[in-house]
Amino acid sequence: MIRVVLVDDQALIRGGLRSILDSEPDISVVGEAGDGRQAVAACRSLRPDVVLMDVQMPVLDGISAARELLADPLSAGLRVVILTTFDLDEYVRPALAAGVSGFLLKDTPAERLGDAVRTVAGGQALLAPTVTRRLIDTYVERPASDPVRARLLGSLTPREDDVLRAMADGLSNAEIAVRLHMGEGTVKTHVTRVLTKLGVRDRLQAVVFAYSSGLVG
Repeated sequence: MIRVVLVDDQALIRGGLRSILDSEPDISVVGEAGDGRQAVAACRSLRPDVVLMDVQMPVLDGISAARELLADPLSAGLRVVILTTFDLDEYVRPALAAGVSGFLLKDTPAERLGDAVRTVAGGQALLAPTVTRRLIDTYVERPASDPVRARLLGSLTPREDDVLRAMADGLSNAEIAVRLHMGEGTVKTHVTRVLTKLGVRDRLQAVVFAYSSGLVG
């Protein structure tokens, strides 16, 4: 069972999200919070797998709450998804820096919400081309040559490099398997090795690394 905490200062939105997710047989909403400070306390108490986090909230904003949670060793394995709209683009860069696992539009169709939670809980990231890739392409800085990043990229095998590039294109494991003519299990193995070698927590951070290092653009 995937344990979820909902964080939004509007009770109506939390209620709607809860109603949708509680109808999923493998997802359980274990808590709610109306601001970032409550969110931190709830997550430390309830130990959820996934947090759906609003950005603009009283007391403590969602980005600060995510940063605090994801920097805490006791929150290892926690996945934070930012609830956003395109008019909140200015929050994308600090959210990525905090280590969030993706962005979810508040007008996401109800039937896709459960799949989004499962995707993140499974260690993947929300990389829908209409959301994450557009934001990454717009907001991730492309610094000058960085010897550390170059060394880490150099540690990838040619096949792992191909997988990383495919991840940056927003492809799922199944889609990568088709593109690279390999089994989906093999793709999962390569993805795990890429994350380990680059020292990143999930696919989204790997894609950010690929963009910010200039590997893809």
